[in-house]
Amino acid sequence: MKVFISDAMSEEGIEYLRQQPGLEVVYRPGLSPDDLKKELSDAVGLIVRSKTRVTKELIEAAPELRVIGRAGAGVDNIDLESATRRGIVVMNTPGGNSISAAEHAFALMLSVARKIPFAHASMVAGEWNKSKFTGVELNGKTLGILGLGKIGSIVARRSQSFNMKVLAFDPFVSESYASDLGVSLCDLDEVLGSSDFVSIHLPLNDQTRQIINGENLAKMKSGAFLINTARGALVDEEALIEALETGKLAGAALDVFPEEPNVSPALRRTPNVVLTPHIAASTREAQAKVGYDIAVQVADYLLREIIVNAVNFPSLSPRELEQLASYIRLGEKLGGFIGTIARLRFEEIGIRYYGELTRLNYKVLSNYVLKGILKPILSEDINEINARKLAAERGISVIETVSSRERSYANLISIQLRAPGAIEWVEGALLRQGDQRLVSVDGIPAEIQLGPHMLFVRNEDRPGVVGQLGTILGEAGINIASFVLGRDAEKRHAVGVINTDGAVPEDVMSRFESLPLVRFACQVQLPD
Repeated sequence: MKVFISDAMSEEGIEYLRQQPGLEVVYRPGLSPDDLKKELSDAVGLIVRSKTRVTKELIEAAPELRVIGRAGAGVDNIDLESATRRGIVVMNTPGGNSISAAEHAFALMLSVARKIPFAHASMVAGEWNKSKFTGVELNGKTLGILGLGKIGSIVARRSQSFNMKVLAFDPFVSESYASDLGVSLCDLDEVLGSSDFVSIHLPLNDQTRQIINGENLAKMKSGAFLINTARGALVDEEALIEALETGKLAGAALDVFPEEPNVSPALRRTPNVVLTPHIAASTREAQAKVGYDIAVQVADYLLREIIVNAVNFPSLSPRELEQLASYIRLGEKLGGFIGTIARLRFEEIGIRYYGELTRLNYKVLSNYVLKGILKPILSEDINEINARKLAAERGISVIETVSSRERSYANLISIQLRAPGAIEWVEGALLRQGDQRLVSVDGIPAEIQLGPHMLFVRNEDRPGVVGQLGTILGEAGINIASFVLGRDAEKRHAVGVINTDGAVPEDVMSRFESLPLVRFACQVQLPD
């Protein structure tokens, strides 16, 4: 299996991949887009940093691609929607460069506060002008942190060494977590209006894009400093330039820019700005760690199906994989069974878990259930990565619930396909030694092993149907492995489920469907 590395990467990570049996490693950073497409034509894995733009066009040129690994935290250079739709796992290494990025934020903060780069340039030019470079202390100042994730949290802890008061804006962090860091959680306006230094550590999304715009810059304290080591598009550069030129802000220090590697000439000319070329994570320690970490993650997925730090799929540790393996097979088969027999134009899928499953990572399991349901219905290539997205694109809601109610079977999975005024419903359970069983259809008991070749029949509850089905199969030379019949006495109909030793030809299925008491018959083929 070919893994292609398109950006500069630490030797530790490359060597780890080369040591993995079954992986062919190709390391060629700096290729043109056309040459990169050629290399990806037979690659199952791609590892990038921030330089390679993984576009929809590039993804389409890689038909075998199964995983994209980002050596670093940000994935805005990867078309996540296209990757997910293709069923490609996208992974990152969110914590590997956190310390380096946090330290760089402080380096920038000190540099702009004490005017160190400007003083250096003056000295190199042969000047000695002490009065021109009077700065400000960090001691006793208020630091506003936008985003209290891993990097923002490290910045908060480091700020205590400078005796700074810390305010933070992060709607997804609890009061107790912030309190443990010695941070006061505030709304955005309060952080901006009260802080002497504002350091940005937010992810880039539709809600945060240009969060530092003209309106929010106007809310900042006059004479404050802005630090950005997160993503360039979080800041409206034109508005920032105006705030610096008018003296609203005393300075800014930026490591990231909206159109890297292009940097606005106007920004370069603006006074009191410190600029670095996206090097916050560029330390030997950080690059060695993220390169090695992403190599391990990509190899684990390709060779062992272990998913860690995926941004478009729930992570799955080795222990969780071991716990869920048998349930994954049950869920996919049960989903495939109802997806094949369903005749509803359903708008909602309900999945309910009982027993031990309520305590496991059932979100992962649901993806396999959805894969099973949709595979017989849709023409696209479907896997556990893109199943949710394909369901959402078709307006199908997915509702997952757990129940502590005791049932006749432990560790039960219940699946309902719902349409206005109608439901189709199956349940399955894992019995001893991993035996995967269908246990009911539409509430009618029907316990039978979920085998690779099955027949499903809905019929009127009248004598003679079982004999007719057996006769047709016998005449066709098809052996019955197991047979179960369930009855709904009130509605006077029954369901029959048959395991056979092989596939049933179409002409035999036609004979089933022509029987007067048979309402519906179909063949179900499941993964073995």
